[in-house]
Amino acid sequence: MAVRTHWIIEHPCGHSVTHDLSDRPADRRASFARWLSGRDCTDCWKAARDADTASKEQWLAAKRAEEQQAAAEWAEKFDMPPLEGPDKALDWGQRSRHQLMAAAHTALVIESAWDEADWAELEERARLVTRAGWWIDQRDADVSDLLELLDAASEADRGTENPFR
Repeated sequence: MAVRTHWIIEHPCGHSVTHDLSDRPADRRASFARWLSGRDCTDCWKAARDADTASKEQWLAAKRAEEQQAAAEWAEKFDMPPLEGPDKALDWGQRSRHQLMAAAHTALVIESAWDEADWAELEERARLVTRAGWWIDQRDADVSDLLELLDAASEADRGTENPFR
């Protein structure tokens, strides 16, 4: 007599499903069937996952909108120029610029030895870089490298000639 390959599983979601476990070694089928009996059926699991994905997408959209609002307010308050580039990159670039500059201010001024004059110089250099893609590319940069990165930005990344070269 062969070890059975088809198991009828009563799932916690209330569904009863026949599972073909022939693709599993014979000595592991019973334990896998026991494991399956503690999980929702595939259809319910997928429905929950899809609903969870929808709620994650809603949460992410709300978070992005909040970040975008903060970035726009920050850009206006500190006279940052609008960014240039493809429409789909503008918001992301603006958020990236804001997050990098905020992290840099915290690390370099608040937690380190920079004074406001040092910061004002970095801020002026940051105003010159108006290509959204540049800010997106630097989003994971170490803030201690920001001044050097701004100096290394190409003319294509800037809206004007660089007065610091």
